Amino acid sequence: MATVTYRMDLQYDGGCFSGWARQPGLPSVEESLQGALRTVLGTDVQLTVAGRTDAGVHARRQVAGFSVPDQVLVKRGLTDGEAHRRLLLSLNQLTPPGLAVTGVRPSPDFDARRDACARSYRYFIWREEVPSPFRRAYSWHVPGPLDLAAMAAAAQSMEGSHDFTAFTPTETQHVVMRRTLTRCRWRARGPVLWLEVRSHTFMRHMVRTIAGTLIDVGRGIRSADDISRLLNGAPRCAAGLTAPSHGLFLWRVDYGEQSP
Repeated sequence: MATVTYRMDLQYDGGCFSGWARQPGLPSVEESLQGALRTVLGTDVQLTVAGRTDAGVHARRQVAGFSVPDQVLVKRGLTDGEAHRRLLLSLNQLTPPGLAVTGVRPSPDFDARRDACARSYRYFIWREEVPSPFRRAYSWHVPGPLDLAAMAAAAQSMEGSHDFTAFTPTETQHVVMRRTLTRCRWRARGPVLWLEVRSHTFMRHMVRTIAGTLIDVGRGIRSADDISRLLNGAPRCAAGLTAPSHGLFLWRVDYGEQSP
């Protein structure tokens, strides 16, 4: 049976969901999308995704994929030149307000996970003494002085290939703990500070634990020199805390194409 494979671009507010993956009795991005697709197409579809996000983690540019039999598209009248626009509009009418599908297009043989060249995350910090009611859902409030120079040096030392055992939960399904960060840098704009991290693959809680550990460096709780020890297979308890999920964004997924 012939099928058509689609690429679907989306973004969501992680505070509205218990993560990407379906969980009994809890709202998930996957379940919301599958329910909307079931209504539009009249059949169940399986989704692949570039990166599973945990509860509370946001996505600015997430990518998923699914395949549909030709006969389903014919039956639903989704074969003309306006079909993809109608599909896009229908999905956005059927998904909750915290989720937006920003694009749907046929992409033969597309696999959202395996075809990804790199994934980029940003972790946001709000630095002012007074918390912001407008920032609290999308950044970690960290008042007080921070040694930004030490944090920058520690972050840059994480670039390259290292053993990140200390930066993922002890109970894990990961077998290979080595990851290669092609970027780990801090940026600042006024009271907002953010960490940019880029790699082909990540482990669970990895970016949030990196952020928590680097904040320890900024507070003087640990030195920038401690990072090299942590990157040689140190246990999870040796690294810093796991930063709150609401400060983390899956910023973009690259597939080798030129994109803004």
